[in-house]
Amino acid sequence: MSNFTFSSSDDTPNTASEPTVLGQLRSIITQKVTRPDIYVQVPERPGVMVRVSPNITQNQMRAWRKNAGEETKKGMDTLKFSCQLIAATCTGIVVNDEVVTDDKGVELTFASPEIMEMTGTTRPHPDCVHAFFGLEPHIEAAAVAIIEAAGYGDNVEALDPTKTRSSN
Repeated sequence: MSNFTFSSSDDTPNTASEPTVLGQLRSIITQKVTRPDIYVQVPERPGVMVRVSPNITQNQMRAWRKNAGEETKKGMDTLKFSCQLIAATCTGIVVNDEVVTDDKGVELTFASPEIMEMTGTTRPHPDCVHAFFGLEPHIEAAAVAIIEAAGYGDNVEALDPTKTRSSN
C-alpha cells in the first residue's frame, strides 16, 4: 500500500465529485480482485511460453494435492501436482510472441487435441505437460512460479497509517 487517503476533520459536506471515505471503500470492495495472466518460459524450447492464469483458489490447490497423492502412504507426487497445476491454469501457448491457435482461431492449451498429438500423448496431465516441458525440474519450477504469481508466497506488511513514509 503506497498511498493513504483520509477524510478531513472539518465539517464541510462531501460533494459528488469528492466521495466519502466510505464511498471510496464501497467502490473498491465492489471491484473483482484478480491477478493478470503470466507467461512462463519453457527453458529447453526457445521462443515457447505458456500463458497461465494465477487465479488459484485453496479448493483447487487442495484437490490437486489430493489427486497427487497427498493423503496416501507414499505421500504427494510433486511432479504430478505440478503437471495438474500447469495444465489447469494454462490459458494459451505462445511461440515467438504469438498465441498459437487452431484452424478455427481457438487458442490452444494442454487439453487441445493438436498439442496432445504433437506430444504423442492422450492426457493433458501429467503426460502432455511432461512431454511439452521435457525436463522434470522445469515443470516443478514453472509450478512454483505460478504459485508465487498467485500470491501464495506474498508477504503482507503491517503498516501504521498514522506515520508517514518518511517516519517509518
